[in-house]
This record gives sequence, structure tokens and C-alpha cells, in this order.
Amino acid sequence: MSVEILESTSGIEDLTLVGIRRGGVALAARIAEEIAAVEGRSPPVGTVDISLYRDDAATALPNPKIGPSDIPFDVRGRHVVLVDDVLHTGRTVRAAIECLQDHGRPARIWLAALCDRGGRELPIAPDFVGRTIEVDTGRLDVWIDAAGPDRVVLTEGE
Repeated sequence: MSVEILESTSGIEDLTLVGIRRGGVALAARIAEEIAAVEGRSPPVGTVDISLYRDDAATALPNPKIGPSDIPFDVRGRHVVLVDDVLHTGRTVRAAIECLQDHGRPARIWLAALCDRGGRELPIAPDFVGRTIEVDTGRLDVWIDAAGPDRVVLTEGE
């Protein structure tokens, strides 16, 4: 995915990566490392917490655990790649875009997802995807860990 991102965004000059908290943060860091291996330097990396931007925040988050968004660079005029581990309904991405735009207006927002499990409720599609895994019911969990093996686990049923 890293090489594909570099090719599509015309290199590293205006490129930034923003991981969607929680699952996209480690993946954004991993992509930045891979880009650094190719380009000799890493693009700026930030994170967004979408808890308060969710369209169901009032009902689904009675005691929300809100983490900070951390975007230590100006997004205005930049190519921002939003990064998440699993793309499902599209609602997390919609919230992340809204959060990101509170930090400025990027030239373009791209979407990278390690796993696309289908089941979209909004017209959102990834620009970069590691693997498409059709999941009708069940849960798809991804663990990206520098200390251990990466894992993708499908749990059948709900």
C-alpha cells in the first residue's frame, strides 16, 4: 500500500498520514516507516479521535473514552491519507473527515484501509486497500504490533 500511496499522491512533498484512532494509528506509523524506507524520510503523521464526531455519539457513548487528536502539522493544501484498519459502514471515515476539516482544508483527502469488509451505509470507498474480505455477519479485528505478529481475526456471528 505504501508504494501505491506514493505513486498516486506524486511523492512525499505534500503527503501526510493521519491514523484514525484506534486501529488506524499503528497502521499509519507502519506505512510511514515503509515510505521512509523508499524515500529516505517519513511523511508527517498525525491522529484523529472521532468520538465526538460520531453520528451516534449521544446514544452510543454514555461514558465516552475520548483520546486526543494530534495533528502536529498544517493540513491546508496537503494531500492527507486517512488510515484505518477496517472499513465497514463508512461512518467512522465520515466522522474522521469532519474532524480533519476542523484542522484546515486539505488539497485532497485519500483513504487507506488495511481490510475492506463491505457493508457500506455511506458512499465511501478506499483509495488504497490491503485486502477485501466480505463479511456478512461477525466481527473483523486487526492487531498491528511492532512487538509481535500482526493478526486479522474473523469472528463469525454477532
